[in-house]
Amino acid sequence: MIRRLSRVLVLMLICAMPALAADPTFSHDAWNALLKQHVQWNATGTATKTDYAAFKRNRTALKIYLDTLSAVPKARFDQWDSASQRAFLINVYNAYTVELILTEYPDVESIRDLGGLITSAWKKRFVPLFGAQRHLDEIEHGLLRGAENFDEPRIHFALNCASVGCPALRPEAYLGADLEAQLDDQTRRFLSDRTRNRIDRARQVLQLSKIFDWYGGDFAKGYGGADRLETFLLRYAAMLGISALDAPAIQAGEYEIEFLEYDWSLNDAKLNTPHASAP
Repeated sequence: MIRRLSRVLVLMLICAMPALAADPTFSHDAWNALLKQHVQWNATGTATKTDYAAFKRNRTALKIYLDTLSAVPKARFDQWDSASQRAFLINVYNAYTVELILTEYPDVESIRDLGGLITSAWKKRFVPLFGAQRHLDEIEHGLLRGAENFDEPRIHFALNCASVGCPALRPEAYLGADLEAQLDDQTRRFLSDRTRNRIDRARQVLQLSKIFDWYGGDFAKGYGGADRLETFLLRYAAMLGISALDAPAIQAGEYEIEFLEYDWSLNDAKLNTPHASAP
């Protein structure tokens, strides 16, 4: 009888707890529209360029969206499922990064120009969120990577630092319901970019983006329990151009890893030729 009562009490408590789900009353439609208007894939679909001049002309719409992000109380955010929380924070990071560039645009050649002698651009407290002024590093390393349930290194392919070396600023908003597909697509596109990731068979070297140097631990411990960076990379072997003959040697650690120089120049559309749509 006692055991039955205990089970009943547990079930009652579970039913009484608020279900974690996406919030149907919160919309990223405004950000989605801005991205579709002002961000374009390159011809190979591996990178994007941002039309900051057009964003600046449309800055009022951007600011209205930023205000909706800042108006979300932490208690409301906590009721969302983890995918919706991650999508929200990725959008916060990317949208406020665009806003940061616009504060000095067109007189900015790199996001690093926006830092001072003491404080970097990523340490500027200009993001009002959850009742506090936050900086971009806090959103990435504190709220996203610092979350108790963090196991998703592919967010590094979704966060955009307004630089050519960064993974693409996706021309659509991230959504909880679509996040898995979006992160997988971002990963595939980034790893397929031979300017940032490639294999040198003659020297038995994998040449990778510095992202894998900075966050190698995330890729080793996350995403299904991969214990080494190579394990993660081999899941996307085709994107990297790794053949079935290469894979055993890479898994065995016979390939060295070199990290390529990061390009911090602004990912500005005006500096480049027009882009084609992604294939």
